[in-house]
Amino acid sequence: MKAKDFDKKFEAGQEDIVEDLDLSTARRVNQEQKRINVDFPAWVVESLDREAARYGVTRQSIIKVWLVERLQQESANK
Repeated sequence: MKAKDFDKKFEAGQEDIVEDLDLSTARRVNQEQKRINVDFPAWVVESLDREAARYGVTRQSIIKVWLVERLQQESANK
């Protein structure tokens, strides 16, 4: 399908365009994962584990959420 035909179909909104996409090659821009290692004192890890248990999530999840929240907050303050 040509791009202009795809655009027309999308803009018409009458048909589902998902079947026209190759989702096996789809990727989210700026969402590529990159692994890092961070060393924390034991008391920080214990505090993170308590908070994670309170929310019912993993330690990694709470670290990610808190870091993203802080980065967004800092970005909004600039």
